[in-house]
Amino acid sequence: MEQEEIKETKKEKKSKEKELIEALNLKVKELEDKNLRISAEMINSLRRKDEDNARVMKYANESLIIDLLTTIDNFERALNIETSNEDITNYQKGMKMIYDSLINTLSKYEVSVIDALDKEFDPTYHQAVMTEKVEGKNSGIVIEVLQKGYIYKDKVIRPAMVKVSE
Repeated sequence: MEQEEIKETKKEKKSKEKELIEALNLKVKELEDKNLRISAEMINSLRRKDEDNARVMKYANESLIIDLLTTIDNFERALNIETSNEDITNYQKGMKMIYDSLINTLSKYEVSVIDALDKEFDPTYHQAVMTEKVEGKNSGIVIEVLQKGYIYKDKVIRPAMVKVSE
C-alpha cells in the first residue's frame, strides 16, 4: 500500500508540476505579447514624434512669411499709385527693387502666389467675398482678385480674396 500511495503522490506531484509549467508558459506568453505591444507603441510614438518634427521643420518660417505678406501688400499698393511727379516715380522705382527682392527671397523659400484670375472658384485656394453677374462669363469664375493668396511649399497660408461671377 505504501508503494501505491507513493506512486499516487508522485502522480499528483507531476500533475501539479505540469499545471504549474502550463501556467508559467501562459504567463510567459502573456508577458511576451505585452512586451511586443509596448515595443510597437514605442516605435509608433517615435515615428509620430519624427513626423511632427519634420512638419515643424518644413513649415518653420510660416509665421514670418505670413507677417511679411502684409508688407508685400503695402508695397503693391504703393507701386500701383499713378503719378506724374518725377520724384515719386523715382521713389517708386526704388520701392519696386525692394519689392522684387522680397518676392525673389520668398520664392527661394517656396512661397508662390495663387493664380486666381479667370480660374474656376476653388474654396481650397480662394475666399469669395463678392459676387457679380457678368455677361459672357460662366458662373463660378474668379473675375477679380481683391487680395493675393499665397502657398508656402504645399500649404495654403493665405487664400486669395476674390470676386466671383454669378
